[in-house]
Amino acid sequence: MELELEGADLKSVLNRLRRAQGQISGVIRMIEEGRDCEDVVTQLAAASRALDRAGFAIIATGMQQCMTDIESGRKNGEDALQMRTRLEKLFLSLA
Repeated sequence: MELELEGADLKSVLNRLRRAQGQISGVIRMIEEGRDCEDVVTQLAAASRALDRAGFAIIATGMQQCMTDIESGRKNGEDALQMRTRLEKLFLSLA
């Protein structure tokens, strides 16, 4: 199963990942500066949410592409149940 992110999907995922990257850099800086624990954890939670959202967007795109493949009969040697099982496993890996 190959994932093809294009246009708005690609831009959205990259923006989320860049946001998470900035937030993680901020967390590192806060820890190095000895900032308040509550502030650090709040920023870390925001980074975690940004990563989760990026992951869910990638999985959603993958599901959409797989459904298109199934409907058009192109399964790349994989049957519909195998694809569904793989996508479900990916989805649950973010839970």
